[in-house]
Amino acid sequence: MNVADFDFGILLPALVAGLLVTVTHVPLGIQVLNRGIVFIDLAIAQIAGCGVILANFLGMETQGMLVQISALSAALGGALLLTWTEKHWPEVQEAIIGTVFVLGASGAILLLSAEAHQHASAEHLKDLLVGQILWVSWRTVALVGGVYAVLLAVWFGVGQERLKRTGFYVVFACAVTASVQLVGLYLVFATLIVPALATRRIVRWRLAVSYALGAVGYAAGLVVSALTDWPSGPAIVWLMTALAVFVFALGPRQSVRAG
Repeated sequence: MNVADFDFGILLPALVAGLLVTVTHVPLGIQVLNRGIVFIDLAIAQIAGCGVILANFLGMETQGMLVQISALSAALGGALLLTWTEKHWPEVQEAIIGTVFVLGASGAILLLSAEAHQHASAEHLKDLLVGQILWVSWRTVALVGGVYAVLLAVWFGVGQERLKRTGFYVVFACAVTASVQLVGLYLVFATLIVPALATRRIVRWRLAVSYALGAVGYAAGLVVSALTDWPSGPAIVWLMTALAVFVFALGPRQSVRAG
């Protein structure tokens, strides 16, 4: 595609969406890495996806409020279950999270197999995985941005230490439910984990470096996707990861303590 002929303004809603996801998910991702529960987002997002598919199976409109309530209810139910298992069996929490993910994925397939309009549901499931960030609207960005603002106010206002186990899982479930329908499961996972991994040896300025990594990853991925016609989600994941490897290679070889 000719760069001079391309209107980069059409990428702005997608870029803002990516920046919002980055601002919200980077601090959550650092906490997830510290807790050693890396695959929690996959599990909860898959459960939220099951809620969406179940709502469609029951005849609800794809973009309707009842579908969002179904997705959030499913995600919160999964989050509270994982809160309970972490309290009682913390030594096997990661294995339990993996099992919950497999159950959610299998449940989605079972629901799709019983769905009369399997093609439409399968396409929606694909959107939940890969996402359609390039076609996100300003209205959707504004609505999800409002949800993120509340979650960030709780996270930084109350403080992650005061939220305790249940508060963390509830905030996480709400964030992932909103994000997976905005950018897809793959980008949600990448935004949570990739910046946190790349900056794990940094203490001072870690959050700022992680934010910058995520923002540049989204911007570069969207531009490359637009110029090459590559799928936006996978392009962003690959470029963000490549940038993360570069940041990690240039970073300190041991943890740098503040002060």
